[in-house]
Amino acid sequence: MPNYQNERTALFIDGSNLYAAARALGFDIDYKRLLKVFKKNGQLVRALYYTALMEEQEYSPIRPLVDWLDYNGYSMVTKPTKEFTDAAGRRKIKGNMDIELAIDMMEMSPHLDHIVIFSGDGDFRRLVEAVQRKGVRVTVVSTIQSQPPMIADELRRQADVFIELADIQDEIQRAGGPRKPDYYDGMPQDDYEDDGIDYEDEPNHA
Repeated sequence: MPNYQNERTALFIDGSNLYAAARALGFDIDYKRLLKVFKKNGQLVRALYYTALMEEQEYSPIRPLVDWLDYNGYSMVTKPTKEFTDAAGRRKIKGNMDIELAIDMMEMSPHLDHIVIFSGDGDFRRLVEAVQRKGVRVTVVSTIQSQPPMIADELRRQADVFIELADIQDEIQRAGGPRKPDYYDGMPQDDYEDDGIDYEDEPNHA
């Protein structure tokens, strides 16, 4: 793990994307440990976590995690999912957070030296290039060890540093053996559109 002790650092976590990457590698993330790792490797200014919420449900399985993160050092950015029916009559659920993440990153970049993005979404390549032009170092955390790889090649090439999620697994994984069942067991999973990533959101934090 690179060490940038003197750099003002912010984490931008694409929740569903990070979850999908960890799931592909077969482990759950301990978000308390993740925060600790990046605090010791830089001057952590902010850790922002982006996720859509299915608010029409009487109980949302991800709500306990969202609340826990909010009380334990993360800045939560959420919005309701949108449900629609496509031309084939299939139920779709859409909850893309790319715009919110991009706006926040551009607004915060003048006050940062180092940005860490937890996502493999290729749509962020131009965003990374834009903040690099402002003199900000960009690290991307995802995985190429899954099949298929969870990170777009163009994003990995654009980043100043690429951190393979599997390489830091021992530092950030939840203790206690195999993965727990998905937070989203029992939720409507007909179809969820998030740039090609199924929406089965975040794992347990501890």
